[in-house]
Amino acid sequence: MEQGNLRKTTIVRMRNYGRIIQDMVQLAVNEQEVEKQQAMIVYIAQCMRQKNAIWNREQESGVERLKEDIRVLSRGALNCDFAEFDEMMNRLALRPLQASDRQMMQKKKKK
Repeated sequence: MEQGNLRKTTIVRMRNYGRIIQDMVQLAVNEQEVEKQQAMIVYIAQCMRQKNAIWNREQESGVERLKEDIRVLSRGALNCDFAEFDEMMNRLALRPLQASDRQMMQKKKKK
């Protein structure tokens, strides 16, 4: 079966993140180099945080929630317990999404 056909038939496990995040997680699972995999995990978490802010405007996604969602999406294959992840997430946690950031994301979504 072709990859394209397989992709269309797989179920999106967490709709608030979408198929793209799910596919990105699978790419990170398949990555052999640890440094590349960790960089991918950090990027995925940043994207997940943004998508969650659009999907659920009232509640900010915490670091523990992102770690758990990555673990669930990867079926336990990805581990977020490394220094770069915590450092990046703490930096993002210091600056919550502003109302102007949310408005900008909504404008991009409408286009």
